[in-house]
Amino acid sequence: MAAARVIASASNAVAGTLLPRGPLRVKPQSVGLCLKNNRLLTQRRRFFNCTAIYNPQFQIKEEGQPETLDYRSSFSTIRISPWHDIPLHLGDGAFNFIVEIPKESSAKMEVATDELYTPIKQDTKKGKLRYYPYNINWNYGLLPQTWEDPSSANAEVEGAFGDNDPAIRDWFRDYKIPDGKPANKFGLGNKPANKDYALKVITETNESWAKLVKRSIPAGELSLV
Repeated sequence: MAAARVIASASNAVAGTLLPRGPLRVKPQSVGLCLKNNRLLTQRRRFFNCTAIYNPQFQIKEEGQPETLDYRSSFSTIRISPWHDIPLHLGDGAFNFIVEIPKESSAKMEVATDELYTPIKQDTKKGKLRYYPYNINWNYGLLPQTWEDPSSANAEVEGAFGDNDPAIRDWFRDYKIPDGKPANKFGLGNKPANKDYALKVITETNESWAKLVKRSIPAGELSLV
């Protein structure tokens, strides 16, 4: 596994560090992914390409054209997985974070957990590329080396089970409404959780990930490389 400290970042025009949900500090020797705005396609969709920042030995490899079924974004030179090989902890209480969907874009990008080295690709449904009905106004992604176990129910959130994805915050209430679906419901009494609860969730999902990569939990179709 890669020993480098890595953090993903996103910006509309220039490389900028994403500080996910708190005052996380990025150290100069960190490596990062930068999603850099190239041109505006429509009001809803923006076209991004990737570059590496902080450390030139880590290069970003793009395969295929963005917004196609074949598009993949991954590390080159040193083949690593953004899910498995990037450490969760950056140090000093900070966490590394991978941006899958940059701010002010609508293409539903995600880490392909069932492919070797888990590259980032655009999600599909019934063979068609997926988009949100409007641009999102924040950077969206995952914490590396975390996993929500789908066999484990969370009694604090109305018995909800894990979604078999790296740990991320649930989408906001109304994003499915334009598709004719009802508003989402939130657990925890519809109240925001505090820092201690968030750290507890991160620790639990990191422990679940560790069991997964040790084969203590069946991986199914998930790639552990």
